[in-house]
Amino acid sequence: MKNFITVETAINLALEKVWKLWTTPADIIQWNNPSEDWQTLRVENDLRDGGAFLFRMEAKDGSEGFDFCGKYDKVITNELIEYTLTDGRKTRNQFTTNGDATTLVETFEPEAETPVDIQRGFCQGVLNNFKNYAENLINNEERISISVKE
Repeated sequence: MKNFITVETAINLALEKVWKLWTTPADIIQWNNPSEDWQTLRVENDLRDGGAFLFRMEAKDGSEGFDFCGKYDKVITNELIEYTLTDGRKTRNQFTTNGDATTLVETFEPEAETPVDIQRGFCQGVLNNFKNYAENLINNEERISISVKE
């Protein structure tokens, strides 16, 4: 049995909004990094069973970078994304609603070269950054909408 790593976050937004921000390339570029010293430069995302994806991630200082890419195995809108990376490792993203909040749980096979705690921290950092991006974006949109109505 292979060991898997699980990371999760709770986002204070409705499930449909979380799904849209998680899967839209223009948004992915904004949040897909574990810390301020990383960036995503390119996103290709064909979100469907059998569709391919590619996220180009790089350290801002140019010291390292990689293509995070693979094929979607199963996509259930607002619920589940399962994919296989080009190296054969599997990942599962499960979205569940809790009232006005959404829980996102990511379970993935670690790669052999990098220590598990570093991989867990990297992926948890990405989820934390997503949470911050999503909640701040929606809160800013709501403030703009309120001020326009007044």
